[in-house]
Amino acid sequence: MAFEIPADLHPDLLPLSWLLGTWRGRGHGEYPGIAPFEFAQEVVFGHDTRPFLTYYSRAWIVDADGEILRPAGSETGFWRPKPNNTLEVVLSHATGISEGWVGRYDGAKIQLAMDHAYSAPSAKTVTEGHRLYGLVEGELFFAYDMGTPEHELQPHLWATLPRA
Repeated sequence: MAFEIPADLHPDLLPLSWLLGTWRGRGHGEYPGIAPFEFAQEVVFGHDTRPFLTYYSRAWIVDADGEILRPAGSETGFWRPKPNNTLEVVLSHATGISEGWVGRYDGAKIQLAMDHAYSAPSAKTVTEGHRLYGLVEGELFFAYDMGTPEHELQPHLWATLPRA
């Protein structure tokens, strides 16, 4: 599928323009105290002519055949490129967690580290995180490592999402 850079894209977003659009695929999750699981995910990156990307992700727990069993995670936010290939990302989750991330982009590879996190009183606490995004053979690869007060930083989610 051919990808076109929108004519009204803010120039600061050109290095991240490969993210624009909708990506859908499947992934795997695991973490101590949680049985390994499979999920389907949809990620949408957009823009409104200003110097940030809009971001929305939603997921569903699926069975071995890919049939949806129930809703899973949902997050929304903004991706803000800064000078020297720096990237600032703010995300809010339906579970009551909001996070600030800082990282770098290098071509079609993005590495982020959690800078700050806020958890609502009833939400779980996440103390550390790393995210990796990349364009691998035309698909969006995503991996998320998570640390909590009970568990050190370790792999939690990974997925491969073809462009829709």
